Amino acid sequence: MKKIFTLVSFALCCLAFNRVTIQNPNPEEPEYIPPSPQRDGDPKIGYEYLITGDYLKSGIPFSYYKLAYGKRNSEYLKRDSLNEGISYEFTAVKASNGEIVVAPNCLQCHAQVIDNKLIMGLGNSTVDFTSGERVNASNAAIAESFLKKTSRKKYEAAEPFLKVVKVVSKQLRTQVRGVNTADRLAALLAAHRNPQTFRWSDTAMMDIPEQVIPSDVPAWWLVKKKHGLFYNGFGRGDFGRFLMASNLLTVTDTSESNEVDTHFNNVLAYLKTIEPPKYPYSINQSLAKEGGIIFVQNCSKCHGNGDEYPNLLIPESIIKTDSFLYKSNYQNPQFVDWFNNSWFAQGDHPAKLVPYNGYMAPPLDGVWITAPYFHNGSVPTLEAVLNSKERPQYWSRNYKKLEYDYQKVGWKYSVDKKPGGSTVYNTDLPGYGNYGHYFGDHLTNKERKAVIEYLKTL
Repeated sequence: MKKIFTLVSFALCCLAFNRVTIQNPNPEEPEYIPPSPQRDGDPKIGYEYLITGDYLKSGIPFSYYKLAYGKRNSEYLKRDSLNEGISYEFTAVKASNGEIVVAPNCLQCHAQVIDNKLIMGLGNSTVDFTSGERVNASNAAIAESFLKKTSRKKYEAAEPFLKVVKVVSKQLRTQVRGVNTADRLAALLAAHRNPQTFRWSDTAMMDIPEQVIPSDVPAWWLVKKKHGLFYNGFGRGDFGRFLMASNLLTVTDTSESNEVDTHFNNVLAYLKTIEPPKYPYSINQSLAKEGGIIFVQNCSKCHGNGDEYPNLLIPESIIKTDSFLYKSNYQNPQFVDWFNNSWFAQGDHPAKLVPYNGYMAPPLDGVWITAPYFHNGSVPTLEAVLNSKERPQYWSRNYKKLEYDYQKVGWKYSVDKKPGGSTVYNTDLPGYGNYGHYFGDHLTNKERKAVIEYLKTL
């Protein structure tokens, strides 16, 4: 049962359906993303719903969770009632039949503990989809059979969760640890749900590509500045609709989605209040000032500077980073068609997918703590982002004792001579490349150090 429930490592709140038809296949200049109207909300209510809400209404029975996990000593959210002692990644909710279940929540992928502090909104870069134990169809089937025999009510509460696990679990494996399968999960859920009703089908209704393309998880505190979501900026319209897409995991039909949707304007309002953590050590202010000048001259056109953010899409011909993520857009257009003809694209605050052949240059607020870098997490430090010669071909970090390098800014890592196992990041793999973004290569070492010092202030 414990192995089954590690499904919670899914990227549930960043379901980017990055498989679409390109409208402008060969752009040569950056393209501006215009803003979309967003609903207002109450951030306090949004926070409570995020950590206690029932946007997933199925999971494993409460008693089984307690048996598998026990009471956690570090309950960072300090929740009370049913959630007291439950790890921040889970939420106890009432299923439709009144049974209490424990379900994964958005913090599975959108929070991380560093130096024993929970950082809300930070992408989880420690997730492991390589072993097959994160989700296990066989164990899900065993649990399902056991629940049918011992408690019909508990089975009914867990059934929506378990049936999805049985279908999608075998198709979510990555080659290395630390990358996310958000796009893959989105594709699988779309393929098995009717776009108008969201009713589940055990048989896929669309072709699903074999390749699992990895991604890193961007920080939530960037949302307030962005006009488009996801790495290629193609999530347009109402952001709440994208944030609530995790509901697809266990939803019964769109009547349930309509109710969940009424809460995500508040969740978005909360996300807009999140500020990046401050760099915790001393900063050389004179060096940072020099770095700020260099940054404005070389970087701010795309990434912005302070409160100013240009919201630009950068084409392939300029950015030159690993192309597998955005190329999957036009190789599998069935998923954008699904989304843009689904419940998500209807009503008075619809969302839509607008494809692009390149990536969005993100804001750099709190960039010092968002390692590893690039859209696939292929670069361990900021130093290597600014100097492509420093990027290791094969590298690994100690997942049992994670250590952050506050000077080079990024994860402490070891350079490996060859690929080996799931803990060595292999940049030779398709979709895992660390090439491109060569804009810092012309800087001197002193200039790069100055820029890094400046980035610590953001």
